[in-house]
Amino acid sequence: MLIGVPKEVKDHETRVGIVPSGVKALVDAGHKAVVETNAGALSSMPDDDYKSAGAEIAGSASDVWRRADMVVKVKEPIAAEYQYFREDLVLFTYLHLAPLPELTETLLKKKVTGIAYETIRDRNNTLPLLTPMSEVAGRMSVQVGASYLEKERGGRGVLLGGVPGVPPAQVTIIGGGIVGTNAAKIALGMGAIVTMIDVNLNRLREIDDIFNGRVYTLASNSFHIAKSAQHADLVIGGVLIPGASAPKLVTAPMVARMKKGAVIVDVAIDQGGCIETAHPTTHSNPAYVVEGVVHYCVTNMPAAVPHTSTLALTNATFPYVMKLAQMGPANAIKTDEGIREGVNTFKGHVTYAAVAESQNRTAKDVMALL
Repeated sequence: MLIGVPKEVKDHETRVGIVPSGVKALVDAGHKAVVETNAGALSSMPDDDYKSAGAEIAGSASDVWRRADMVVKVKEPIAAEYQYFREDLVLFTYLHLAPLPELTETLLKKKVTGIAYETIRDRNNTLPLLTPMSEVAGRMSVQVGASYLEKERGGRGVLLGGVPGVPPAQVTIIGGGIVGTNAAKIALGMGAIVTMIDVNLNRLREIDDIFNGRVYTLASNSFHIAKSAQHADLVIGGVLIPGASAPKLVTAPMVARMKKGAVIVDVAIDQGGCIETAHPTTHSNPAYVVEGVVHYCVTNMPAAVPHTSTLALTNATFPYVMKLAQMGPANAIKTDEGIREGVNTFKGHVTYAAVAESQNRTAKDVMALL
């Protein structure tokens, strides 16, 4: 199989889909790799490293997309890349299709096999390709929030950890999954008072054990969310429903009652966001203010630390890249239930129920289409 790795073109996206060691493993297994020039440069992985690993360096994105049997990316394609779609193409990347009907429609029209990192499951029924970026984004959310709490950046002028004689900031984390847990680690490490809200009581018990009671836990309901947000200096949204749009748990009236200069970091924004007043932003223009509250809603937060993020992501994705290459997409989909869960579009049909539901489409079973 010929695997293509184009340079990411989403605003300030600095990660790359395959690292040089992955290229070497593919070449050693008898496959070929074509990598767009400078695709890995911003992740501190220059073209020479890819050449040494056995990749061909292409001068343009069109050359990569046109020749590749499977394109491996990081972020969902943007409109400028839609022209490269074709019927025999396998696209393996984060897709986050639920809030993107135009991308979904184009993938269907061109009959692209779209396999999404974020919906692949492992034997433990977890989301192994979402986990590493959720870890990075969760940890970053507190760093970013602490930065935007500074007066110069529009915040209240609060130091997250406080100092002797002055209380620390209050951090509310909505969602006790990978994002929330990693956010809590950093927030506690910086000395903040941390409250975590989740709908799953067993998960709250686990959080209480993990942090030895240092994190305050609340069962999720509108009363608890509103009250906690009202007192918070920093609210982090980390809610995930795999493949589907995130529920709007923090409403506009709740935001209006928050402290002026408080900060919201909505990590769920690439699935539509769990804050009603949130809308996607970019690294070029990352934050805006609503009701006196600073909103940071960058959809690709881990791109700010691309070397760490690329290595963490490809550690998780590469075994699936190799399996798809070795077995071929059809056989891999048939025999690997986890990869099958990752198929969002196939032969002109939506094949992931949560995406179909979010866009009022009808989902088809991919096995029936093979």
